[in-house]
Amino acid sequence: MSNNNIIKGVFLVGLGATSYGMLATFVKLAYQEGFTTAEITSAQFIYGIFGILIINFCEKKRINKVAVKASKKNIFQLILAGTSLGMTSVFYYLCVKHIDVSIAIVLLMQTVWIGVLLEWFLDKKRPSPQKTISVTIVLIGTLLATNLLNSSVKLDWIGIAFGMLAACSFTTTMFTANKVALEISSAQRSLFMLMGGAIIVAGFALFTQITPFNFDIFIKWGVVLALFGTIIPPMLMNSGFPKTGLGLGSIVSSLELPVSVSMAYFILNETVIIAQWVGVLLILLAVLIMNINFNQTKKH
Repeated sequence: MSNNNIIKGVFLVGLGATSYGMLATFVKLAYQEGFTTAEITSAQFIYGIFGILIINFCEKKRINKVAVKASKKNIFQLILAGTSLGMTSVFYYLCVKHIDVSIAIVLLMQTVWIGVLLEWFLDKKRPSPQKTISVTIVLIGTLLATNLLNSSVKLDWIGIAFGMLAACSFTTTMFTANKVALEISSAQRSLFMLMGGAIIVAGFALFTQITPFNFDIFIKWGVVLALFGTIIPPMLMNSGFPKTGLGLGSIVSSLELPVSVSMAYFILNETVIIAQWVGVLLILLAVLIMNINFNQTKKH
């Protein structure tokens, strides 16, 4: 693979991760204007599906050859896999409602060690010493990044619980997204997964929206949330990962962590102490260690 291709892939994945890193700050700002979780997630997924439909239409017009059409089995599998995408949004936004964005993103990054456990359980792959070290560093980094060691800080444990649920569902999304219906285009895959997510979001909205639905969310925040949450990140990452490879792509995608913490610090004026920045750097270091092929490095 040429260096130009790799650089292009790094740029695409990095831009996608940066976009996703900004998302929680926009959600927090929407909460400050009085919108509910049901309104926020509904607007995001409705606009998201509409946007991906347009991308699919443009893709069909642009490509001369007939694209591989999704079978009924593909559609069912992707919609089922997409339900975890909907759960991630709901749990993550509930988490952001209860705790600071700078802490919520750290909880979402627990996918690093949850993914290792899931791989061990499903694929019977015992974690290598390299992965074990990475998981240990993530846990130490999490203690620092969430400021748990500071006894004077009172964290909302409901928010912590929702954050961990978001991490679990996000891990499931990543795990299934890399295994289901890989033969069809990323735009088609994104569309059907969004439909699956929309089912969860619609159910959540029906059961939790006790006040009249505020349709202003579609005008004020809907497009922004859809762009940064359901359109830009998956499309750019799906385009960039094949060029970077899974290892380098995972390292670059972890950019969402410092971007999210920085946005929380500069836009929301959240307090982020030095120990928390050290924790963020440790988590990034863990992702780096987990994805470097040390055996290949030694050969060079």
